[in-house]
This record gives sequence, C-alpha cells and structure tokens, in this order.
Amino acid sequence: MDSRLVAAHCVWIDGEEIDLLAAARAGVVHNPRSNLKLASGIAPVPDMLRAGVLVGLGTDGAASNNALNLLAEIQTAALIHKGVRLDPLAVPAAAALEMATIGGARALKLDHLVGSLEPGKRADVVIIDLDEDNLVPLYDPVSHLAYAVEAADVRTVVVDGRIVLRDGVLTTADEREIRRRVRALAIGIGSVRGGTSS
Repeated sequence: MDSRLVAAHCVWIDGEEIDLLAAARAGVVHNPRSNLKLASGIAPVPDMLRAGVLVGLGTDGAASNNALNLLAEIQTAALIHKGVRLDPLAVPAAAALEMATIGGARALKLDHLVGSLEPGKRADVVIIDLDEDNLVPLYDPVSHLAYAVEAADVRTVVVDGRIVLRDGVLTTADEREIRRRVRALAIGIGSVRGGTSS
C-alpha cells in the first residue's frame, strides 16, 4: 500500500488497516448515502480522521446513489456518525465540510491545485444564496453548510475560473435537451431492467 491508493467506501476496515492507510498517506473516499442505500455498512470515519487518514467525500455513482448531491453527502456524513456513535462530536460540521473540499483534494493528491481558495490554485467557487428561507437566520456559516444548505440554494459555480452555473442556469450545455435525451435513454434502460428498486 502506498500514497497512490485511493480506496472507496472502507466500511469494514479494522484498526490495523486504518493505521496502514494513515501510514501510507493513502486516500479514502467516504460515500455515506450510497452505503446506506445498499446497506453496505457505515465506514469508521471518526476513527480514520483521528488516525490521520486522508478522507474525502463522494457520491459513488448513479447506480447506488440516485441523487449525486455532494451537499446531501456532507449532511449525511455529519449526521450518521453522530447517531451511530451516540456522540454529537463524532464528525463535526467542519470535518464534514473539510472532507468535501480540501480533504477530498488531499485524498486524491490534488490539494496543490484545488480544494481551498488560495493564490496559485484553480478558482473553483460555489456561491450560495443565503437569503433562502431554510438559511435564515444565519448564526454559523459552517454549520449551515453542513446541515441546512440544499442543492437548490446554489446560485453560481465557477470551475477553474470559468462560470459553469450562473443564477441557477447551466452555461455550458442546454439543460432541457440533456433532460430530453436522458429520458429517452431511460425508457430503453427501464424496459431491459424490469423496474425493480431497492
């Protein structure tokens, strides 16, 4: 095992394996909603963070996580471990937010390029409308980002200095056409699949 490893899920690792991941500076991608949907288990993220494992946050994929919503993953990561551990500090809001930003960049060995706003890094920025009802009043921005912000609250997204979402509208493609094409593809997939769901 070395630092090039990026391990997904890690729901059944033990203390010795956590220590190996930490020593190797390997990355782990925590996918809590996928793990819950598939009943795979719950990764020992508090133990990994305490050991110094580089933990990022992911959605896994459409087949195992219909929403693909990183904001929902932040909230789930912040909440699930509290409930399982009966510890309100198991994964604090700041730790969940960190996993989605610089933690994910560290896990992928991209923290020299992305993951935080600082000179020399790519300008990746998400602008959130804090005037939405679910975000008023605002006492703690970190807590709001972890527990209250929803995908619909995102107004603008800048990737590497390029605006890809402006005022809630995708600027790089025709959203209506994409939805039309996806619906057409889904009809064929649904008829093959048989329509069962978990």
